[in-house]
Amino acid sequence: MKEGIQPKYYQAKVTCHCGNTFVTGSTKENITVEICSKCHPFYTGKEKAASARGRIEQFNRKYGMNAK
Repeated sequence: MKEGIQPKYYQAKVTCHCGNTFVTGSTKENITVEICSKCHPFYTGKEKAASARGRIEQFNRKYGMNAK
């Protein structure tokens, strides 16, 4: 293997806009993200499932797919 062609590997500190931080491996030393598992609606259980259900029911009524 050639010497010096591999990028440096760091223990990167990841910082979210919500204030959560954690450490992971990366070729960058510091990473800033907008959404993490602590503030993402899917993982926190705050997703808007009710509005999605309404759209599904509207689609089924429009195209005659009645759930029986």
